[in-house]
Amino acid sequence: MEIIHTPVLLKECLEGLSPVGESYEQNAFMIDSTLGEGGHSNAFLSSFPGLKICGVDADKVIHERAKERLSVYGERMRFYNGWFNDFYASYPADLPRPNIILFDLGISVFHYERSGRGFSFRYDEKLDMRLDTSGGESAADIVNGYGEQKLADLIYLYGEEKLSRRIAKAIVEARRNTSITSSKALADIIYGCVPPAYRHGAIHPATRTFQALRIAVNDELGHLPRALFQAFNCLLPGGKMGVITFHSLEDRIVKNLFRALSKECVCPPQVSICQCGGKPCAELLTRKPLCPSEEEVKMNSPSRSAKLRIVRKIMDAGSERLAFAGGDR
Repeated sequence: MEIIHTPVLLKECLEGLSPVGESYEQNAFMIDSTLGEGGHSNAFLSSFPGLKICGVDADKVIHERAKERLSVYGERMRFYNGWFNDFYASYPADLPRPNIILFDLGISVFHYERSGRGFSFRYDEKLDMRLDTSGGESAADIVNGYGEQKLADLIYLYGEEKLSRRIAKAIVEARRNTSITSSKALADIIYGCVPPAYRHGAIHPATRTFQALRIAVNDELGHLPRALFQAFNCLLPGGKMGVITFHSLEDRIVKNLFRALSKECVCPPQVSICQCGGKPCAELLTRKPLCPSEEEVKMNSPSRSAKLRIVRKIMDAGSERLAFAGGDR
C-alpha cells in the first residue's frame, strides 16, 4: 500500500504526548481525532507497545486506507467513521476515557493528490472539497450560488485573501456564462483576475481562495472550539491533549481555549466573588507552540506552517471556560 501523506511534527508529538510511567504506558488509551492515513497512530503504536488507539475520521475512503495500514496492530486499534465533533459530543460508552488526545487539523496530502474532489488547483477535478460526500454544500455550490459580497467575505475571512473582492467579482462574472464546476476552471479565473505581480508570488494566487472554500465546505472552524472543549472533558485527569494547526484562525482558537483552561479564574470583571472555582483546569505544557525544524520543512514542505500546542489536564472544565475563550456557540 502506497502512503501519500507524511505526518507533521511527529517527533514532537511522540515526545510531548508520550505515556509516562511503566504502568501508565502498559494501559494507556489514545484518541487520534483526525486519523487520515494513520501516520501518527502508526508511530504511536510502534513506539509504545502497550498503547491502544481509537482513530476518528469523517472521510470513508481514507478511513479504509487507514484500516488496511493499521490492521497489523489487531485489537490495539479501533476505528470511528464520522466527524470528531459528533464523536466527542456523544463519546462512545464502550470506550475508556483517553489518556492522550491528538488533533491534526491539516488536510491529508491524499486529499490533494488522490481524492479527485478538487482540493488542489493543480488538477482538473470536480469542484467538491467535501470530506464527507454524503451531504452538505460542495465548493461548486458555494462558488455558483453565493452572492458577490458573501463570497468576498468568505474568501477574506477564511482565506485571509487581500484581493477577495476582486476575486469574488471575477467569479460572479465568469459564472454568468457557464457554471464553474472544476478546480482548474476556478483556478484559471483567479489567476486571470489578479495583477501580474501577484501571479508570480511565493504561492499560487488561488491558494487562499481554495483554503477558504475548503474550510467553509467542511465547517472546519465552526465546530472546533466546542469539539476541543468536549474532547478535553473526555480526557482523564493527568492526561494530555495536543493540537496541530496550520493557519492563524485555527491556532487562535486553540490558543484562546488552552489559555482559558489554564487560568485560575475566568469570571467576568463585574463579578465580585469568584464563581468558577478559582482553579486552573489544565497546565500549559507549551507556552509557545512547537514548530517544525528546518530539516522537516525541507523534507516535507506542507509542514512549514504547522504549530503544535499541548496541555495536561488537571480537572474537568465548566462551560464558563469555553465562553471565556469566545467559543460558546
